[in-house]
Amino acid sequence: MKTLKFLRDFARDERGATAIEYGLILAMVFLAMVGAASALGDEQTSIFSRMSTTSVSAMQGSV
Repeated sequence: MKTLKFLRDFARDERGATAIEYGLILAMVFLAMVGAASALGDEQTSIFSRMSTTSVSAMQGSV
């Protein structure tokens, strides 16, 4: 009888569901951040490469 009541109460308990939902939201936000960083990573490399080339050209021209 006591075991049956425990199982019934356990099945109705929703406290853990909220924690799981927050964990899933956090995982989705993390994946979005990784995807954005990955997409912008190539563009950022290109920008820094152009800045470096321009800086080197400017320094060689002034000497």
